[in-house]
Amino acid sequence: MRAKGLGALMKGAGMVTRYIPIPQPTLLVGPGASGRLGQAVAGFGHRKILIVTDSIISKLGLLKGLTDALTAGGAQFVVFDEITPDAPIPLVEKGIEFFEEHRCDAIIAFGGGSSMDASKAIAVAVANPGKRLRQLAGYFKGLRSPVKIYAVPTTAGTGSEVTVAAVISDPERERKLVIVDPRMVPKMAALDPALMTGLPPHITAATGIDALTHAVEAFVGNWTTPYSDGMALSAVGLIFENLRTCYTDGKNLPAREKMALASTYAGFAFTRANVGYVHAIAHQFGGKYHTPHGLANAIMLPLVLKFSAPSITKRLALLAVRARLGEAGETDAVLAQKFLDGVDQLNRDLGIPTTLATLKEADIPELAKAACHEAHTGYPVPRYMTQQECENLIRKALPGAAAGPKASVKTAAKRKKT
Repeated sequence: MRAKGLGALMKGAGMVTRYIPIPQPTLLVGPGASGRLGQAVAGFGHRKILIVTDSIISKLGLLKGLTDALTAGGAQFVVFDEITPDAPIPLVEKGIEFFEEHRCDAIIAFGGGSSMDASKAIAVAVANPGKRLRQLAGYFKGLRSPVKIYAVPTTAGTGSEVTVAAVISDPERERKLVIVDPRMVPKMAALDPALMTGLPPHITAATGIDALTHAVEAFVGNWTTPYSDGMALSAVGLIFENLRTCYTDGKNLPAREKMALASTYAGFAFTRANVGYVHAIAHQFGGKYHTPHGLANAIMLPLVLKFSAPSITKRLALLAVRARLGEAGETDAVLAQKFLDGVDQLNRDLGIPTTLATLKEADIPELAKAACHEAHTGYPVPRYMTQQECENLIRKALPGAAAGPKASVKTAAKRKKT
């Protein structure tokens, strides 16, 4: 599709994201919030609740606050604790069978993004038994409303507890499936920082930059609204103020709580304003190499921002001010460069690599083609990228790739004019 035609399509789709009703969950925030959610859900009269999580969370006993509250409230529940990263189709299908076998009628998603996404996919699939998961991929493919979902995130990154999308893996085709339906938004979400204090630093880092990517891509794209801008700016401010603290002092409850809020705010932002090339490329890395989504985003965010900088200088400047990387009186070009530098420095402080160890030169054309297709048919990207430009960008993430001279906003703008 040519850039002009793409622009018309994106403008029309953007109008939908501005005005379509999107529900928001009731938020319970603070230490012990998971127990309060269990207490509330126990009073809703469900026949039996399926708790979807992973084996590590189950073994660590993190479910106890929730399950104790459900038991005290007389609620019946069963636990499906087999979720793995990127939730492949066969595993989600197993969860669907487990739900139906135990005659459940509601789901509590407990864990990171994979547990959240698997829960949403299960909820849509069991309500639409005539459709396979691949048939549910895309926008509004389920005729019937998903069963009710409640969410307890244990990482601050995906924002999936408030979003309309579920991303699962299709290992047979080496790609990601994205299911989108506003009715998948959880009815209630517990942001419990006490569940996040045991996260290893590298997971804290990758998930935190995932949240930053959601906020930044929502803020610099072409579907922004005053609401999404406010949520994105709030998220960016909280992330720059608290992510380093969570990385170095994981037991810091106030910082963990603020990062949980940042992730949720970023989720609100990109639910309305969507994402961009960072996610389009990261999804290909995940599908091809099983790269953790947060890590893939973290590697690509600086590269994509530098490519897009000539078209988003003003927006980058606003982000720099909110992140306290510069002062409002400075020029947009100076502030934009400070934000680019700030993202680079944040990644360094968090031990984020600049390259992807599994990336292969021979795969780059295929990865770029798929990423451009995803971005150009669904994302409001601020600066159009050709497949060749996408290949060149991905190539910078090859193992051993030289960082090269740092491109400034000013020099990038000059190149654009020539």
